[in-house]
Amino acid sequence: MNRLLTLAASAALVAAVSVPAMAGQAVRVWDPQNERWINYQPIGSKPKTAPRPQYRYYDPTSGKWKTYQASRDEMRAIHEAQYRRRVVPFRTNEPVGTVIIDTATRYLYLVEPNGQAIRYGIGVGRDGFTWNGVERVSRKAEWPDWRPPAEMLARQPNLPEFVPGGPENPLGARALYLGSTLYRIHGTNEAWSIGYAVSSGCIRLKNEDVADLYNRVPVGAKVIVLGVESDRRILTAALE
Repeated sequence: MNRLLTLAASAALVAAVSVPAMAGQAVRVWDPQNERWINYQPIGSKPKTAPRPQYRYYDPTSGKWKTYQASRDEMRAIHEAQYRRRVVPFRTNEPVGTVIIDTATRYLYLVEPNGQAIRYGIGVGRDGFTWNGVERVSRKAEWPDWRPPAEMLARQPNLPEFVPGGPENPLGARALYLGSTLYRIHGTNEAWSIGYAVSSGCIRLKNEDVADLYNRVPVGAKVIVLGVESDRRILTAALE
């Protein structure tokens, strides 16, 4: 009897779909048991996880080429190595101490003497929160407090209005404020987010990296932010 009731309820729920349900498309359906509208996602519409890369290698024991698939731990190590802080060749006419941020590749470059730069891995603004332009570092703070702006509170009303500086603060260990904007270069308590587009426009670094940058960049330093559609000649020429 209970099974019949369950099947009947399921049939009624699906019958209430107002538009055809296609894979990858969530629709609104009426739930007669709870008398409310709910979001329904068809079977098979859940996005698939990107496959882990496969590598070909030669096995001298068997004398054959074999396929090797990286584990999740290995993939994590590869990702962390990709965004690890390092010194790279960098030829530019921008003065030493200039910060150049490439949001497309998730790297921040600090121009150093002798045709070099320190490259840091960063997290950047997600879709709808990207930006580009030229600013100056207007002030700096260690373990800054965080007060989400009104626009962010409107989008995410569950956020606290104030978080004191400390390890649990989303701004992390240091912050460099950019001009009169709401944007900052700051640390993070979510080190996994480096290399991804997850923020509301701010540029985030791992805490150890932002502390290193903080000690090297003075107030007044020039900061160039390149977006996906920016003229990238300044960067491509520097990296050639």
